Amino acid sequence: MSGPQAVVTVAAELRMFLRPGRRNGPVSVVCDGVSSLVHVVESLGVPRTEVGGLTVNGSAEPLGYLPHGGDVVAVLAVPRPQRAGSASFLLDVHLGALARRLRVLGVDAAYDNDAADDDLVRQANTERRVLLTQDRGLLCRRQLWAGAYVRGARPDDQLRDVLDRFVPPLAPWTRCTACNGQLQPVAKPAVERFLKPGTRRTYDEFAQCQSCGRVYWRGAHAGRLQAIVDGAGSRRAGGGGAGSHGPGGGGAGSGGGRG
Repeated sequence: MSGPQAVVTVAAELRMFLRPGRRNGPVSVVCDGVSSLVHVVESLGVPRTEVGGLTVNGSAEPLGYLPHGGDVVAVLAVPRPQRAGSASFLLDVHLGALARRLRVLGVDAAYDNDAADDDLVRQANTERRVLLTQDRGLLCRRQLWAGAYVRGARPDDQLRDVLDRFVPPLAPWTRCTACNGQLQPVAKPAVERFLKPGTRRTYDEFAQCQSCGRVYWRGAHAGRLQAIVDGAGSRRAGGGGAGSHGPGGGGAGSGGGRG
């Protein structure tokens, strides 16, 4: 390593993005007089969406600051809860299970398992959605309006991370887990032709997606889905209504077609 150098200290919450050999202390970086500080930080592995602030020699500096030799840089994590400017999300192709859990809680969570990276960035920008992903390269795209790295390997851990970071408003049982559309209560006669005989005999309360027509009722899997709702409610200070039952009821079964 030659040329003037700056010393960069990365917040403990962000060291997971660094190479293992760089996670235990400050990192020295070369200052080429061209690369901005955010590009230097990204070259270390930290996506810009995870940077909550930068200080140089104790003073706050913008992402575009050009570091100089001798600078002492601190990379701060995004504070939680984060004010994202939107309570709507877009999830990449690897986070389908997380998308379904968010929808159970009534969170606006768009998802397409065939979406390409360019399409994701375009949709996030056009619809003003926060892009959720574990693809650091995607989060480093300068064109991206807003995004976040989702921590955790298991969907339940990922859900906890998103709820903790963004604290979105919750309205359980109000969204279709298949397409993200809004659920509305519907009279049984209006959807009876879509139901199997056993369902018609056993259940009387239904909801229907206003986008795809899928029919929902509190079936065999309602307990598992309710556990997701209850878990979110227990983590939400003041309750936030997470444990309530919206007009959609719980969804375990669905029928094809529209009412």
